[in-house]
Amino acid sequence: MKKLLLVGTLLMALCLSGCTSQQMARQFGGTTTLNLPENTKLINATWKEGDSIWYLTRSSKAGDVSETYNFQESSSFGVMEGKVVIVEHIK
Repeated sequence: MKKLLLVGTLLMALCLSGCTSQQMARQFGGTTTLNLPENTKLINATWKEGDSIWYLTRSSKAGDVSETYNFQESSSFGVMEGKVVIVEHIK
């Protein structure tokens, strides 16, 4: 029994170590942060196949200010909901 538990733990650690923070947030819940390049405004974001985040941006304009967006999942059972915090850096 101990051997089975050890093998299971090692396999899970191996699987999780190969995941990106985006994959972890989407598949297992949790939070990851995406910092946009300087002077870039977020327009829209979406998950795509393969656990990648696609985001649409534009160059900042005079008067734009930095904002932080919370892009989060709302699952049917409320379990393992992922969240991506997207941060702008307007100077």
